[in-house]
Amino acid sequence: MHFIVSFGLAYLIGSIPFGYVIGKVFYKKDLLKLGSGSIGTTNTIRNLGLPTGLLVFALDVLKGAVGAEMASIWGPVTSSQSWLYFTIGLGAILGHTYSIWIGFKGGKAVATSLGVLLVYSIPMVVVGLSFFGLGVLLTSMVSVGSMAGFIAVTIAALLTKDWPLFFVAFALTIFVIYRHRTNIQRIKNGTENTVHFGFPYWFGKKK
Repeated sequence: MHFIVSFGLAYLIGSIPFGYVIGKVFYKKDLLKLGSGSIGTTNTIRNLGLPTGLLVFALDVLKGAVGAEMASIWGPVTSSQSWLYFTIGLGAILGHTYSIWIGFKGGKAVATSLGVLLVYSIPMVVVGLSFFGLGVLLTSMVSVGSMAGFIAVTIAALLTKDWPLFFVAFALTIFVIYRHRTNIQRIKNGTENTVHFGFPYWFGKKK
């Protein structure tokens, strides 16, 4: 019963559609009908601007962290129970991706997953963000950076034999790649959206 309550609370926290609400209230825009249709950071930046996108990013990370912390509302989580952060945190990730408040639509699970990981391991956050940055640097594509970050954390967990993290990160990597399936198709077609950062953008701009 404790698990069900914690998971349900994490889901409801993750379901708060910050990008959607901010777009509707302050910009009179519906992110679900703009760009990729995502309520996450990248689509928010493209349609509502960088400051608003960064705010949404911070809020989405926060709800992932708060969702994961629902594992400890019944008492301290010991090191041998660290897997609870992931299993409860998955509720927040699912809530963000399939929000009950906006017809089970949402974002692509990246920022909220980062929030869950923040509760568990700062070093792994550094690994994920480093490869995210490297992916964007080499391709100027946030989608590539996002997938690279998840893959890197999965491999790092395997190499360090952090099995709870490995199995969850592996499952989330598959899930995130699935959520980016339209991006992957656009990458194949050469039509994927790019950002004003990274070697392709800088060198292309000079031509």
